[in-house]
Amino acid sequence: MTGFGHSSQQSHEVQVSTEIKSVNNRYLKLSLRLPDTVARFEADIEKLIRARVSRGTVQLSFRVRYGLGQSEYRIDTDVLRGYQQQLAVLNDNAAGSRPVPLSELLGLPGVVAQLEFSDEELGTIWPVVESSLKDALDHFDDFRRREGESMRKDLERQCEVIETEVSRVSELAPVVVTEQRDRILERVRRLMADTAATIGENDLIREVALFADRCDVNEEMTRLRSHTEQFRRLLNGETSQGRKLEFIGQEMFREINTIGSKANNVSIALSVVEMKAAIERMREVLQNVE
Repeated sequence: MTGFGHSSQQSHEVQVSTEIKSVNNRYLKLSLRLPDTVARFEADIEKLIRARVSRGTVQLSFRVRYGLGQSEYRIDTDVLRGYQQQLAVLNDNAAGSRPVPLSELLGLPGVVAQLEFSDEELGTIWPVVESSLKDALDHFDDFRRREGESMRKDLERQCEVIETEVSRVSELAPVVVTEQRDRILERVRRLMADTAATIGENDLIREVALFADRCDVNEEMTRLRSHTEQFRRLLNGETSQGRKLEFIGQEMFREINTIGSKANNVSIALSVVEMKAAIERMREVLQNVE
């Protein structure tokens, strides 16, 4: 599911800003952008995320400030001064040389160095990181919960479409047999009109019975109703069941497809088309459901 969460927490020593966002994915894929001082807690951070998120491509980033706006990195003035002194000697010995801008010196090895923190100092960072991440995850969950409610309503509407069309098919199914019986009788009358041959009533009954058996969709409709009821129960449950809903949707499609292939009727075929469209919409939504 898509989602976004942000939080900022601070102590006397450090300020941590956390941003988490996700896009749709059938599986959980984590992308972490961590400062060096936070990277040591990567395993703990992943554990917290996996406890709250099960699907989606999740991107997480931290920004850390130390003390009064102090950066995690510092300029080593002794190293920088050493470079400048060496360059000054080269400039004195080279005709037409120009002074090297300070901005170009900052990229030289050792000029910008990472601050060294003791284990005790690093230990004070984790509670702030953890608090900021949990708060961001809370906001992230609120965002996804609102989106999830919109998806739930959409899936409910598709269930209603299927239930309506199943009821229509249930009303049409007996008519299919009656229409087929009448067609067979009319065809027999036309064939027998110019001949002396006769056909027994039992033969006609047997033919109609065979057709009725082939086009009987009561079993498929019963299973489809059962699948729809189970789909609704999971949809309105306390926990997210995206994968189970996907599986039930597949089973519903199989029953609808069988109804379409067995029922030899234009009106039923139109109902099958509507149900297939509803299932397709369900599939699109369920790809984003955790």
